[in-house]
Amino acid sequence: MKKLLLRGMVLPMTAPDHFFADGEIAIQDDVIVSVGARKSAPAGFIPDEVIEYPNDVFMPGLINTHTHAAMTFLRGYADDLPLMQWLESKIWPYEDKMSDEDIYWGTLLALCEMIRSGTTTMLDMYMSMNQVAEAVLQAGTRAVLSRGLMDVGPNAELRLQENVDLLRQYQGAGEGRITVMFGPHAPFTCSGEYLRRIKKEADRHGVGLHIHVAETLDEIHIIKEQQGKTPVQWLEELGLFGGHVVAAHCVHLTDEDIAILKRNQVCVAHNPESNMKLNSGTARITELLKQGITVGLGTDGASSNNDLNLFGEMRTAAYQQKLVAGPTALPAYEVLEMATVGGAKTLALSRLGRLAPGYQADIISVNMEQPHFYPRHSIPAHLVYSALASDVRTVVVAGKVLMAERRLTTLEEKQICQEVERRAKGIAQSFTG
Repeated sequence: MKKLLLRGMVLPMTAPDHFFADGEIAIQDDVIVSVGARKSAPAGFIPDEVIEYPNDVFMPGLINTHTHAAMTFLRGYADDLPLMQWLESKIWPYEDKMSDEDIYWGTLLALCEMIRSGTTTMLDMYMSMNQVAEAVLQAGTRAVLSRGLMDVGPNAELRLQENVDLLRQYQGAGEGRITVMFGPHAPFTCSGEYLRRIKKEADRHGVGLHIHVAETLDEIHIIKEQQGKTPVQWLEELGLFGGHVVAAHCVHLTDEDIAILKRNQVCVAHNPESNMKLNSGTARITELLKQGITVGLGTDGASSNNDLNLFGEMRTAAYQQKLVAGPTALPAYEVLEMATVGGAKTLALSRLGRLAPGYQADIISVNMEQPHFYPRHSIPAHLVYSALASDVRTVVVAGKVLMAERRLTTLEEKQICQEVERRAKGIAQSFTG
C-alpha cells in the first residue's frame, strides 16, 4: 500500500466556503483518506511520499465531458468554416485516411495536452476506440469511451458491433479507469431505427449514451423538415432518453426542449469555445442550471477549438454567459463546479469531482506564486478568470503522479509530438499529391 501526502492550499469543491489555506490531503493507494488543515491526517498515517507546495492550490482534477481526442491530427487543418461544410468537405475525407495507429498516436498527443492542463478524465467519441483505450491505459488517466455511430453511408452494423466489442473488452479496464458508453453521433446522422437499436444495446449492457444534440441551426432545420419537431422532441419520442444520456452542445433549445431534458434527467456537455468558433451559437446554460439540469464542460475536438484546455473553457463559459445573461450570470465557483462536480455527475462517476474521504485520488495543483494571481482576494475567481494551462504543476490520478513539476511521468511527450507531426502531414499531403 502506498501512502501519499499533499500539502498546500486545498480547494475541495465540497461547498463554496470550504477552503484550507494551509491544508493537506492524505491518500492511500488510489483513494483519499482525509482532507483538512495541516496535521489533519489520521493518527499513524505515515506517508511514503510528501508533495508540498505552500503556494499551490490542490483541487480535483478537471473532467472533459465531450471531446474527440484523436482529432488532434486535424488541429489547424480546416479552420474558419461552418460546421456542415467543415465536416463534409474537410473532416470526414481526412478521417477516412486515418489508420488505427494514427488514432492511437493522436490520442496520446491529446492526453499529453490534457494532463499538462489539469484534465484527468475525458468522455471521448471517435473511431478505432480500442486504440484510444490503449492510449488511456498507457497515460494513466481516466476515460469514458464511446464509438461514434452513424448509419449515413456504409458500415453501420460494423460500427455498432465495434462499440459492443469495446464494452466487452475495456469496461472496467485499468483498475476501473475506463468505462464505456454507446455513441450515436447525432440525430441528423442516425435514422430513427438505428437510434432505437443503439438504445436497446445500451440498455441490454446497462450503460449510457453520448450524443451530439441541437448543436447547429442546420441540424434544427433538418430534423424539423424530416420529423416535424425539434431534435430533443424527436429523441424523446424515439425513447432514447431514460437512463444515462450525455447530450453534447444543446445550443438551440426551446423551452419545451429544456423541460424534456429536465424530465428525463439528461446531462448536458457544454462546449463554448467550439460553439463560438463554428458559429453554432450560445447555449442557454444559465437557464439549464436554474432548472437543475446537470451541466459539465467539454472542449470538443482540437480541430474545432483548437486546444483541449479546460481552464480556458471555464473562462470562456463564464464570459459568454455574462455577455448574454448579465454580469452576475455563472459566477466563478459555479463554473468550477461545472468542470469538476458537474463533470463527474455528467459522466455518472460518483467518486470523482470532489476532494473528500472515500473519493478517488484524482488531484491537480495550480502554482499560484505568479503575478497574475495577486492579490489573492478570491481563489475561485483566479482559477476561472486568470489561470493558464501552464500554471498546472502536479497531476495525480488514482493516487499515481502523472505530472511532477510539469514533467510527464507516463508519456514521452517529444516522441509523441514528432510522430503525430509526421503522420498528420503525410495524410494532408495525400490530398494535394
